[in-house]
Amino acid sequence: MQAKSPKRRSFTHRLRPQIIDVEASGFGSDSYPIEIGVVLANGLRFSRVIRPLPDWNHWDERAEELHGISQKELQRHGHNPFQVARELNELLAGQTVYSDGWAVDKPWVDKLYNRLAIERKFFISPIESIVSEKQIEQWKGAMQQLGSQITQPAHRALNDAVLIQETYVLTRMQSNTADVMN
Repeated sequence: MQAKSPKRRSFTHRLRPQIIDVEASGFGSDSYPIEIGVVLANGLRFSRVIRPLPDWNHWDERAEELHGISQKELQRHGHNPFQVARELNELLAGQTVYSDGWAVDKPWVDKLYNRLAIERKFFISPIESIVSEKQIEQWKGAMQQLGSQITQPAHRALNDAVLIQETYVLTRMQSNTADVMN
């Protein structure tokens, strides 16, 4: 069973939302999560490479080119999927995390929990549900600006989660400044 929507919405996201990002073995429905990164509102960071389950064998070399994680690395350094699911539940129980790729990230996280028959105890929502129209207008430019300042590799789950969070903060500040000036 999957977590249901929270009855009360937390307003923590107004300052610094909690972000989740997922890297996967490919792009289609046969793909599975291979890395999950989370950055919390207080700056705490969580990142795990996930060792594939025995029946998870789909692999797309184009995805590997993007994130740079090899199958060999997953086998050598990947964490037990049960451990990763439990750690995420402990870290995020009852909370909402936001994704800028909700349409793919949520199904990949759900695939992990459903395959393990573990209840996901946190909520995943699209970042678009908490950004204003002004932020949406500024998002791409802000992300490019911040991305050019970051020395960490792109398309690694934690690095992308931090970039998304910082983009939210920057666009929020820009939107608030524009509101004050008008």
